[in-house]
Amino acid sequence: ILDQLSKLDDGDDDVDFLNSHYSAIKRTVYLIVSSFTFRIFGILLIFVDVFLIVADVLVTNSTHSLPLEYRSISLVIAVYFFMDVCLRVFIEGIRPYFSDIFNSLDAAIIVVTLLVDIVCILYDFKSLKDIRTLTFFFRPLRLIILLRIFHLAHQKKYLEMLARRMVSENKRRYKKDGFDLDLTYVTDRIIAMSFPSSGKQSFYRNPIKEVVRFLDTKHQNHYQVYNLCSEKAYDPKNFHHRVHRYMIDDHNVPTLREMVAFSKEAEEWMAQDEDNVIAVHCKGGKGRTGTMICAYLLASGIFTTAEASLYYFGERRTDKSTSSKFQGIETPSQNRFVGYFAKMKNSYNLTLPPRKILSMTKIIIYSINGNGNDLKVQIIMQQKTVFSCSASQNCRMVHDAETDRVIINLLNCPPLYDEVKVKFLSSDLPKYYDNCPFFFWFHTSFIQSNRLYLSRSELDNLHKSKAWKIYRPEFAVEVYFDEVVAGIE
Repeated sequence: ILDQLSKLDDGDDDVDFLNSHYSAIKRTVYLIVSSFTFRIFGILLIFVDVFLIVADVLVTNSTHSLPLEYRSISLVIAVYFFMDVCLRVFIEGIRPYFSDIFNSLDAAIIVVTLLVDIVCILYDFKSLKDIRTLTFFFRPLRLIILLRIFHLAHQKKYLEMLARRMVSENKRRYKKDGFDLDLTYVTDRIIAMSFPSSGKQSFYRNPIKEVVRFLDTKHQNHYQVYNLCSEKAYDPKNFHHRVHRYMIDDHNVPTLREMVAFSKEAEEWMAQDEDNVIAVHCKGGKGRTGTMICAYLLASGIFTTAEASLYYFGERRTDKSTSSKFQGIETPSQNRFVGYFAKMKNSYNLTLPPRKILSMTKIIIYSINGNGNDLKVQIIMQQKTVFSCSASQNCRMVHDAETDRVIINLLNCPPLYDEVKVKFLSSDLPKYYDNCPFFFWFHTSFIQSNRLYLSRSELDNLHKSKAWKIYRPEFAVEVYFDEVVAGIE
């Protein structure tokens, strides 16, 4: 369960997340497990107990009563609920548990029910049988157990709230006017949020009905929603068909053309009415969402440099009252493409740069800590693998043990242009996002001197500390190109 919880968020550091939030996760895991087991099993027990109570009340008279064995079942059920409360108090702490009025009421009901069941069992003994008023008082009083059904419904909402807050970690949430959503006002008119979910995912992400209620309440008829997920969608009618979708893969980048289209479309919408807002989301509302919002911040002139827009988005998305972890754009390629967009805005006035066509000739991997014979390289362009190579195919690999580097000379690499993704595969190295050890994106129009050098922190997947046990600080990738003269439309 801990392993699955660590993978829920969009690009968070799993190791640091687990270490810094272990106590909270432990409590939440217990509550989630008890929710799925106790809530189902508990409801069944309550109905069994109610059946026995009603039967006991109806059957009992001067000559007949339920056998002691049946009434003992109610006592066992009461003990079960009492032990559950004791365990929750132990896990959560006395003060946090009883600070919730519903928890206090629940504990009181359980204690009263347990005491009544004990008295009713003792009633079978001679000393208590003569006190006939106990029959009419205590047996109906046991129906107080029905109140627990209402508390179980409250407990479910409380568990969902805990799960959502844990998954969103310290991203700034909107917690006003009866809302509690993973949603941030980056500006008064730009909203960043996580995916509006339904079904099981709404347990730990924003429930779509709550997001609709929020937008209809706060910005009725004045909002547009942008879904940046290629992997998931929802019915646009939820948001009155005001949904625009950009198909961007998780932990990857949009094209410059998409960034320009989004920025111009958002700017046109904003210009129509000063009350108009945009609500942008991907899965976690951070990587792809931040990339596009930073592009708009640059296009609209709010910021003039990529660094300023990136820092501002991260500051707005981070709730420093709960943790100092910076919740801005995280992947190096997404940061790189915000930088490309800033150059395009400042140098080409938001028009696409002149196309540069390149052919990749050589890749050098520094501080490889091995001979690299198991490495495979894939080059992806326009969502298609246009070239792949390994030690036995389409390239020559040379391991320089003295300098601890691998030189990969590519053979017959096709012309490359616009957005290009280079993906490295290996059977000996652990796989991270995108089912590979590491990868990176670049745009050919911004390659200078036909060379690209990327340090460990500039490679996707390797920027995370969980990879640093394998990849040393000196690890880097250097790529060389030849410029292709012939044009491609």
